[in-house]
Amino acid sequence: MLMLTINGQELKLDIDPATPLLWVLRDALAMTGTKFGCGIAVCGACTVHVNGQAVCSCVMPASAAVGKRVTTIEAMATDRVGKAVQDAWVKYDVPQCGYCQSGQVMSAVALLTTRKKPTDAEIDVALKGNICRCGTYQRIRAAIHAAAASLT
Repeated sequence: MLMLTINGQELKLDIDPATPLLWVLRDALAMTGTKFGCGIAVCGACTVHVNGQAVCSCVMPASAAVGKRVTTIEAMATDRVGKAVQDAWVKYDVPQCGYCQSGQVMSAVALLTTRKKPTDAEIDVALKGNICRCGTYQRIRAAIHAAAASLT
């Protein structure tokens, strides 16, 4: 049994400790907002926050999340920065196919939590692990700047 704190809720789960956190979220908890993309931490579709840091959940064993706060895309609407990012995503019509967007949002929120007014270069660095096959990078960057402006 593992005790995990996910979106502020303490959960006791009967899972193999080596199971990637992604599959715990999707299969054991039916939280399908976190997406599977590559399985090797290079696309960012599975990004969640662990103690406020953006991490790829596809390569993180569930046991590594014990005693830490895991936050998923499902909790972003109730987070001040998360809500600002989601609102900007809608305003700037960021998603095209949308598959990567939960990971993009999670990385953007992690960035804006630590950098109130990030530069284009800082945005590029913070989201370099998030791939968008549709190429909406300019809209992503514009939405991040808009979200940052709305938070000041």
